[in-house]
Amino acid sequence: MKNSISYIIYLFILSFFTSCERVIELELRDDTGRLVIEANIHDQRGLQTIQLSTNVRFSDKNTYPPVTGAQVSVEDDAGNNYIFREGPAGIYTTDSVAGIYGKNYSLTVVTGDSTFRASSKMPSLVKLDSVSTRKDEFGENEDARIISVHYQDPPGIANQYRFVLYLNGTLVKRDFVNDDQFSDGRSVELDLTLGDDDEDLEVLPGDRVEVEMQCIDKDVYTYWYSLASQQGSDGPGGSVTPADPPTNITPTSLGYFSAHTIERKTIIAK
Repeated sequence: MKNSISYIIYLFILSFFTSCERVIELELRDDTGRLVIEANIHDQRGLQTIQLSTNVRFSDKNTYPPVTGAQVSVEDDAGNNYIFREGPAGIYTTDSVAGIYGKNYSLTVVTGDSTFRASSKMPSLVKLDSVSTRKDEFGENEDARIISVHYQDPPGIANQYRFVLYLNGTLVKRDFVNDDQFSDGRSVELDLTLGDDDEDLEVLPGDRVEVEMQCIDKDVYTYWYSLASQQGSDGPGGSVTPADPPTNITPTSLGYFSAHTIERKTIIAK
């Protein structure tokens, strides 16, 4: 009898803790052949690039079939239309436009019998004041460094940021984003922390560190924030992520269209 009572109590406790645990299941999508659009318009004179490809299975990494023969254009809210020419395969470019703060840009991609559209408003520029490194006090390697960016967030305006990191000339495949929900109008110091899934990538003294700061709109921020939350999965262009990030492209496709500003700074880690 005593053993039966103990068993019932055990089942009750197990049930209680199980009911309190939040279980989030992400379905790993394995459908292929969907269009992936990676489209950017920035505020710098020079090449503007839009890449079209199709997605592959999660296990098939770094093999993204290009989409060729598409018609790709961007129009601003003044009615100016910019045609993107293909070359090499799946890469569409133009050098006839530099984005302007506050303007809306509309993307049109026609491939086969399908037409895809997206729009993005270029935010005002926020200066990247500096990039610094400091010793990682909690890392296993005493020589490892943490990268920090410093900037002044404008008061009274909703701002969203994306940071692209290059280490010794190589793109770090990790998504860094931030907004001003808790830092409106403040001086911001943000660490660009490499995670455990970065294959032991470390910043060491003497390394060349380049940071590109992008001011992005809300929809684009939501896209990159979703990817950052799933860090470790491949994306945005190619392999299926555990859950597709929300896109500003209609009809729904994989990828994004971003009109954003760019600020770059390069330092040597100390």
